[in-house]
Amino acid sequence: MTPEQTRVVAVVYASALAPLVVVPLLRRRRVVPDWVPAVYAASFVACAVGWELWFTYGWVGGDAVDLRRAPELSAAIPIHVNWVLNSLADAGTICLGGLLLVWLVLGRRGEPFRRWHWGAFAILGLWFLGQNVFVETFLYHDQLAEGKRLSWAPLVPTGPWWNPTLFEFRDRTITLQGQVSWLLMAPLFYGGLVAYLARRGDAAGN
Repeated sequence: MTPEQTRVVAVVYASALAPLVVVPLLRRRRVVPDWVPAVYAASFVACAVGWELWFTYGWVGGDAVDLRRAPELSAAIPIHVNWVLNSLADAGTICLGGLLLVWLVLGRRGEPFRRWHWGAFAILGLWFLGQNVFVETFLYHDQLAEGKRLSWAPLVPTGPWWNPTLFEFRDRTITLQGQVSWLLMAPLFYGGLVAYLARRGDAAGN
């Protein structure tokens, strides 16, 4: 593998597996609230069903991931493992990482998780889209380049049929289809979290 391919593999496995170890450990030590593992699991399912399974296998109008990347990457990240790792990274590093960011920026309070807070939503939205632009530009640019079709997915309703280029950076394209999943995920994730914790009534509790 090239150094860049090695970097991609390392980032994918680390971002997927580190939260899988850290979250249960922190919960056992009561560092994080007891609702965090449930949100982690629900986020994994939402990301897997929302787009990762569809992108991996190219089910509707797309190419399977093995057709969109180098054989060396497919050997290191097999197709049937690809969607699991990506969904774990989405749920642990991105979704839970976003909640940590909100908690830190907004004064380490549970209130923004229990009631809709526009500041929290803005932070999450910027985090979700910002990290995804970074991933599309520097990590998965070869898999998402022009001419490589991503499948339609429930959280990517535009599919490959309407996929304008939003902008270019260093000859790498950022497209609508690559971003729309996280654009939709932001209100779904935050709204679902607020509703769940409001029912429980203990957003800040352990």
